[in-house]
Amino acid sequence: MFHRTACLILSVLGLAAATGHDVTPTEREQARRYLAQTREGVIRAVRGLSEIQWQFKPASDRWSAAEVLEHIAMTEELVANSILRRIPDAPPPAPGADSRKVDDMILSQVPDRSHKLRAPEALVPTGKWSPNESLDRFLAAYGEIVSVLESNHDLRGHIINHPALGPLDGYQWILALSAHTERHTKQILEVEADPHFPSALRSSNTN
Repeated sequence: MFHRTACLILSVLGLAAATGHDVTPTEREQARRYLAQTREGVIRAVRGLSEIQWQFKPASDRWSAAEVLEHIAMTEELVANSILRRIPDAPPPAPGADSRKVDDMILSQVPDRSHKLRAPEALVPTGKWSPNESLDRFLAAYGEIVSVLESNHDLRGHIINHPALGPLDGYQWILALSAHTERHTKQILEVEADPHFPSALRSSNTN
């Protein structure tokens, strides 16, 4: 994902790595708020959708709201259960890079849906989870990510390569994940704004 963003980051900075220090209280609060904001955005976007609304596709080559939510949940689980657990043992960042510029680039470019991007094959939704299960998994992964943010005091000290964004430290992985969730919440809202989106009354189910 985000090949255009990756090129921009690497061309501006030469290398997308962090400076190798703990996040500041201001940075931690920024990530905390962004995680909460994107979590609530997902919940609001899918609240009360009926089955026919969940499954509606604006076109044959576009995802339904159910598929977008499954993709969000799969991505959150991958980062929570694999990437962030490997951070403490990951190598240190290269010296000299400006981590703040990478942070800002992630926040401005990743949520931008003016450029459509193709998801990695492993994160393409297959319908393996119901919408309710996808939402439950998303919320569980969210809890794991918040725990890492609050308890890890060396998020800037280790990097893991992102397939499109290049080397990111732990803090940047959390920012990129929230930005990814924001991006795809916008996609759900685009589905719902389609003129052919089913007009049946939404159910009383808050999920």
